[in-house]
Amino acid sequence: MTVGHATSRPPTASAPTSPSARLRLGDISFLNCAPLRWGLAHSGAREHFDMLSGPPEWLAEELLAGRLDAGPVSLVRYLRHADMWDLLPGGVAIGSDGPVHSCHLVSRVPLEHLDGAVVAVSEASRSTALLARILLEDAVGVRPGYRSAPQNLDTMLAGADAAVLIGDEALRLHARPPAGLRIQDTGSLWRSWTGLPMVFAVWVVRREVAREHPERVRSMAVALADAAERARAHPEAVASAAAVESARGPGGRLPEQVLLDYYRVLDYSLGDRQLAAVREFARRAAARGEVPEGRTPRPLPGGQL
Repeated sequence: MTVGHATSRPPTASAPTSPSARLRLGDISFLNCAPLRWGLAHSGAREHFDMLSGPPEWLAEELLAGRLDAGPVSLVRYLRHADMWDLLPGGVAIGSDGPVHSCHLVSRVPLEHLDGAVVAVSEASRSTALLARILLEDAVGVRPGYRSAPQNLDTMLAGADAAVLIGDEALRLHARPPAGLRIQDTGSLWRSWTGLPMVFAVWVVRREVAREHPERVRSMAVALADAAERARAHPEAVASAAAVESARGPGGRLPEQVLLDYYRVLDYSLGDRQLAAVREFARRAAARGEVPEGRTPRPLPGGQL
């Protein structure tokens, strides 16, 4: 797993953020957030936050425990805890309007042949795991069985007919697809089926923090939006920095062109089409009992920053 500029650390005592303390901002330690890390560093905003980096599930637990004030969480986690978290004003997300390159359904056979088969689901995944289930059951029309497993493709496929893979390992699979496997991009499948973009993760803030520190939360949202814009304006520099970051993970350094292509398809916006996609995903998730009924996105006031 690739860890960026921020540092993972053991849990600290849970306490409300004091007026003088820096806001504690989470950072997904996958390459999908490397452009934001680059943008925050180059704007100087990085120094205004106490940043903690880790996988999305760990960040969600830190938010729930009050050890983070804001950060990115999977869409499923947000929908489950929308009574406790608000979306940052202006909208920051991780999504795509078509292929995403880092969230895959991997199988040895066509998806239509997975009825009654076993699908191994990465323990690192919430949104993509549920998205894969929705796609298989509602779009393809099959009913496989699912089991959670540590994310390692060889191990997962040793005991299953298909696997759901996310993050840097999935991106490496996209870059170097092995022979004999079918790699289906879940973002592309969702777009083809619904006509909507897919939102995999959103930036949230704990509601009590938003209530107690509204201006500081707005400044954080502005800094993240600015980081995304800076990254979009300097794709080659971002890809070069991310390639160096990728070399620290298993599998070695990824080519800069792979990362350039990746960051061209990633979308950090959360506009009207993305919110419509969130509502559609929430409806289908609620029908399966995975999130409460009637959950709709609840952005903080502020609109477009």
